[in-house]
Amino acid sequence: MADQARPFQPEDQSPSDKDPDASFVEEHGGRRGRFPPRGQPVIQGINRIGLWSLYIKEIRRFLKVQTQTIWAPAVTTLLFLVIFSVALGRGGREVLGVSFPSFVAPGLIAMAMMQNAFANSSFSLLAGKIQGTIIDLLMPPLSEGELMAGIVGAAMTRAVMVGFVVAAAMLLYPGVDLAMEHPWAVVWFGIMGAAMLSVLGLIASIWAEKFDHNAAVSNFVIAPLAMLSGTFYIIDRLAPAFQAVSRLNPFFYVISGFRYGFLGESDIGSDAAVAWAAFGLLVLNVILAVAAYRLLKSGWKIKS
Repeated sequence: MADQARPFQPEDQSPSDKDPDASFVEEHGGRRGRFPPRGQPVIQGINRIGLWSLYIKEIRRFLKVQTQTIWAPAVTTLLFLVIFSVALGRGGREVLGVSFPSFVAPGLIAMAMMQNAFANSSFSLLAGKIQGTIIDLLMPPLSEGELMAGIVGAAMTRAVMVGFVVAAAMLLYPGVDLAMEHPWAVVWFGIMGAAMLSVLGLIASIWAEKFDHNAAVSNFVIAPLAMLSGTFYIIDRLAPAFQAVSRLNPFFYVISGFRYGFLGESDIGSDAAVAWAAFGLLVLNVILAVAAYRLLKSGWKIKS
């Protein structure tokens, strides 16, 4: 037996003897271990399951209170239509060749979509910071881009749902015609407006430290820009100085472009001007998305 003995060699060690973690890393008996080698990412590319889970979570959050988040905007917007039609639309008044209710209705739909997109995206991170549950968003294996996509995507979904409900409510009012002359403009400007306010809401929630800050942005920035966007009037009726100010308001292009899709007419200008406005909103949304991504990446007021 002695002649069969030989010195102990390192290769005689089992992988688990060499490294306590090897049983979890290397293959044994044709089976893979529980964990991959150190430094090797588990999820390659986009975390589709995590992104979808976050998106569904945000959708379910606002659907739990759908009376407030979906149906209430329809009632409020319909009241706007009734009040302004009675106050300004008497005597068969026409604007851009259509009755006043048909002129106002598309702008009210777009305004409701944008305001609800902002309200949804501005709540998620802010509520987490205040309630101490933001760790539930930061700990999962989601990149900053996936986190932003889930929150913004859910906010845009709420905006689209509100848009359909508000449009259905508008059809109940006599004299409103929502036949579409340019469907592409309705879809494009509706999506661009919802995306713009969704990203702005995300930026506001990153900056805000309490609900009062978020309410200040909504009341002193979003609401005035929406009301002064030409929803209830055409800017040709304004003085030249105020027309110039209105054309600096991005909400004006969303409202007027959305209205152009229904009426075929807009106070933006010619068809070429509408096309340039559509492209300009895309560029603006890209800039805002990059800014929001960089803020999330830096962890400003989130991880500190």
